Amino acid sequence: MEGLFDVSRGLIVVGLTLLLVMLRLDAERFGTAEYYETTRDGERPRVRRRLAWYGLGLGIVIAMLYISPAPQADLFLGTGDRLGAVIGGLVFAAIGVAQAVAFATIRYHRIRFPDTASYPGALLNSTATAFLDEVTFRGAIFGTLIALGLEANASNLIQTLLYALATRLGAPGRDRYLLATTIGIGLIGGWLTAVTGGIAAAFLGHAVTRFAIFLCTGHTGQTLPRGREVEEIEKRRRPPDGWRVIGNRESASRDR
Repeated sequence: MEGLFDVSRGLIVVGLTLLLVMLRLDAERFGTAEYYETTRDGERPRVRRRLAWYGLGLGIVIAMLYISPAPQADLFLGTGDRLGAVIGGLVFAAIGVAQAVAFATIRYHRIRFPDTASYPGALLNSTATAFLDEVTFRGAIFGTLIALGLEANASNLIQTLLYALATRLGAPGRDRYLLATTIGIGLIGGWLTAVTGGIAAAFLGHAVTRFAIFLCTGHTGQTLPRGREVEEIEKRRRPPDGWRVIGNRESASRDR
């Protein structure tokens, strides 16, 4: 009877995991994760919707921790090796910051610091999204695949692919930089989770990487594909270097 009870609890955890995946797929509707960005009309995502997304995700995670027979051992939902988590998380975070700075330097030739008023919301979004992503993909899905007998490297690859698909960053018209970054976060996070025995290192590195991208690119959600940033459009409108614009505003007004 006890074994049957554990199986039932395990099935409930699988169901809760699927709910988290569905919630991640619906991030665009809530204006969270990579979709925490102003609309074309300059409107920010609504606070209630964003808080509802974070709250639903946190509620599911709490239920998962309560129902799972062994959340740390089976699903990596814990810190694991604390020293390894701190060291691994800091190294991961350093890599995330370095790549964000490199991307901004190559793409924009500068660090595009955003408006300071957007910092609190971006910090909350980065932290909450990283936490839910790590619980769902590096925790529940990765742990379940390994528990089913799949080899760790294969499990890591599968959860990373599922993660990339759930973010929908491979859709047409979206910047491939974020897709590549997402795949890197998934692979490195999965490897750290397997090594340390918990998601703490992956969570730390993921959250710092997301916030670093925000600080360096000026985007609270998704970066724009090459050629679609404001300064890039303005550069195309300017005459080439060495060219002189003939006429002035006064002559143009007289011609009218």
